[in-house]
Amino acid sequence: MSSSHCPIGFIGLGIMGAPMARHLLAAGHPLFVYSRTRAKADELTADGAQWCDSPALVAANCELLFTIVTDTPDVEAVLFGPEGAAESLASGSVVVDMTTIDPQATRDFANRLGERGITLLDAPVTGGDVGARNATLTIMVGGPADAFARVRPVLELMGRNIVHVGPSGSGQTLKACNQILCAVHMIATCEALTLAKKSGLDLSIALKTLGGGAGGSWAWTNLGAKIIAGDLDPAFMIKLIQKDLRIVQSAAQRHTTPLPGAALAQQLFRAIQSEPGGDELGTQAMIRAYERLAP
Repeated sequence: MSSSHCPIGFIGLGIMGAPMARHLLAAGHPLFVYSRTRAKADELTADGAQWCDSPALVAANCELLFTIVTDTPDVEAVLFGPEGAAESLASGSVVVDMTTIDPQATRDFANRLGERGITLLDAPVTGGDVGARNATLTIMVGGPADAFARVRPVLELMGRNIVHVGPSGSGQTLKACNQILCAVHMIATCEALTLAKKSGLDLSIALKTLGGGAGGSWAWTNLGAKIIAGDLDPAFMIKLIQKDLRIVQSAAQRHTTPLPGAALAQQLFRAIQSEPGGDELGTQAMIRAYERLAP
């Protein structure tokens, strides 16, 4: 699978998937693609990717298949639904699911595919649309170590920090932990900017000064800058972080673990979801909840 001529299937061509797939195509891999919205594949097919009318047809052309869709039911549908990939994948194939889904569901999907001789790696990512475009994503991978070793050269085309973190479901569990950090750092960013603004500070100076200190974070540097610029367009939509936080709380419930910070973030995001179009805004739109609290 390390060969530049290895054919690859790619299902899901959204904000993250499309640039990730482009890196594979640019590296010389024959690329077979499918997305629920065909227009999302237009730029890739113009550059040589092959459109397929179903996940099954994608799978029929490859032994390495990537999926990055929206949620757990979507992964199940593209793998096991009508014209799903599982019906066409050959024994010995590897599926790399980069969607953020429930860890328990990942283990179930891995078992179902394993009965067909197919290996599933859960490989969710972090780094946002910027990381997807620049191939600097962090990719956390769960599943068999030998399968990880086989696909790692391909993963290196899309990410910079690629780590095998444990058995099946481990990648998704670590991604859940990452989403706690993202959500709670967003709270911290909004609160710090709110106080700085109310105190009459220059927000650009505050952003630059604190970014290099102990309180700095990716959210502060990147999303703080967007807040200051009034840019609420999504790198990651509120509806998706809310989906991820539901996964977080489900995992926490299984382990009887309280996560009050994550719960607060859910409520603040929910306040934005109550606005028309709020679901589609970027996570930095949490600032609007603080603007209501401190007008």
